[in-house]
Amino acid sequence: MVGTTGRSSASVGGVEQLKLEPGEIVQELGWDEDVDEELRSNIMDAIDGDLVEDVVEAVDVVLLWQRNDTDVADSLVDALRDLSAGGRIWLLTPKIGRPGYVAPADIAEGAEVAGLALTSAVEVSADWQACKVVRPHAHGNRR
Repeated sequence: MVGTTGRSSASVGGVEQLKLEPGEIVQELGWDEDVDEELRSNIMDAIDGDLVEDVVEAVDVVLLWQRNDTDVADSLVDALRDLSAGGRIWLLTPKIGRPGYVAPADIAEGAEVAGLALTSAVEVSADWQACKVVRPHAHGNRR
């Protein structure tokens, strides 16, 4: 949004779809210079805290920035390391036509190989989409 200091409605709406709550511990993996910084800022506002990389306790949510240059299954297995039993992963991938785009079939296969289930997909910004990934039999993940 040229000439404004407010947050874009797409980024704010994207955060709302992630259903993050104040006080949740959110780990961020796969950060690079291409991530949506406005989305990250809105996420920190939503949880009323910072995103963490190295953690000392189980996290509620993992934000995983994924591109087509790394294996989806390997990334998801890594994301499970610090995730609480009822936690969820938001797998953020570039939209179609953007550099690093990950095909839906690769996401589905990666989740299956990692022993996880895809539950929903949302658009979170102009360049990024997110897929919610959970353990298959985790209860209380209905956020």
